[in-house]
Amino acid sequence: MNSAETRTLIRALDAALLRGQRAAVASVVRVHGSAYRREGTRMLILDDASQVCMLSGGCLEAEVVESALEVIASGTARVVHYDLSEDATWGLGLGCGGSVDVRIERVEDDAVTRGWLDALRSGEAAALCVPLTAEGHDGGRVLLRGDTVTGALSDPALQAFALEAARARLHTRDPRAATLSAPDGQELFIDLSVPAPNLLIYGAGHDAQPLSAQAVALGYRTVVVDPRRAYLTPERFPGAVLLPLAPDELQAELRLDSRTQAIIMNHHLDRDRVCLWHALNSEAAFIGVLGPRSRYTDLLDALAQEGHLPTAAQTARVHSPVGLALGAEAPEEVALSILGELMAWRRGASGIPLNGHEGPIHQTYVARRT
Repeated sequence: MNSAETRTLIRALDAALLRGQRAAVASVVRVHGSAYRREGTRMLILDDASQVCMLSGGCLEAEVVESALEVIASGTARVVHYDLSEDATWGLGLGCGGSVDVRIERVEDDAVTRGWLDALRSGEAAALCVPLTAEGHDGGRVLLRGDTVTGALSDPALQAFALEAARARLHTRDPRAATLSAPDGQELFIDLSVPAPNLLIYGAGHDAQPLSAQAVALGYRTVVVDPRRAYLTPERFPGAVLLPLAPDELQAELRLDSRTQAIIMNHHLDRDRVCLWHALNSEAAFIGVLGPRSRYTDLLDALAQEGHLPTAAQTARVHSPVGLALGAEAPEEVALSILGELMAWRRGASGIPLNGHEGPIHQTYVARRT
């Protein structure tokens, strides 16, 4: 998703350009082994050597700034390799056990750059495709925004591969930047701008407040719906969209798309029943029901008494009880548990402790449960 970090970078870049400063963006394009950040992580470097955002835990940035100043001066993009093994970079003290390749490019005023920055500002789905060519060789850049293609790669076959791969990556559950190998062996970095996922919270009780606050901080477009207007105030839910809808208004007024993750936590059986039926009959990809499994069973029984019988495909989207087993008790802890499950679900991760896991810690995997 376009995170708060991306928004911070774009705001800083816009301010710098308004001041007439030159800038470069450094992006992690390849990771071997373990590293602090992953492909697609970005850092802004200005011509006064100041920086915004980070590519590592803080130990790699000085090296990147030096390279970026050279790129700002020359205008020639370059890919720089950094070895993060502790033995090889003892002086830097990185010690992550892997290596990263960072592509550094000066920010120019051209159609591709303008379109890419506009997509990042708005959170619009877009893909920027850049060949990882040798320094000094311009392989071109191509930007995909919806059905619009801006720019071009110097190799038409590589461009066809790039656009097909970009479309495929944008339609995954958790789109991520990546470096891919084309059939002829050329390497291509695909950077992504992805709209924020939608989190719908049914219920505006006291325990919905930390869930909303944490979700907003993580970059979710957060919506809270509750018929009680007194509960729906910006003071209680800063940064969230507030919808004072009665249960009988949901079907007509609120449509959930496939990018929506919904949490039912009204603490009111009748409202929860209506909200569950509304979510089941929507395209919401994840439906979480707060409380014990028996409560969800009661809700299904109540729906059945009304003649509403969900299909297996509908109930397969339900997570009950919602959240990871963290021993959460306080509302803030419950919110952490719920958002932890949402992240694991979105990224296809197991959600179990990393303790004992061999290999890169960012690698998506499903470990055996014992």
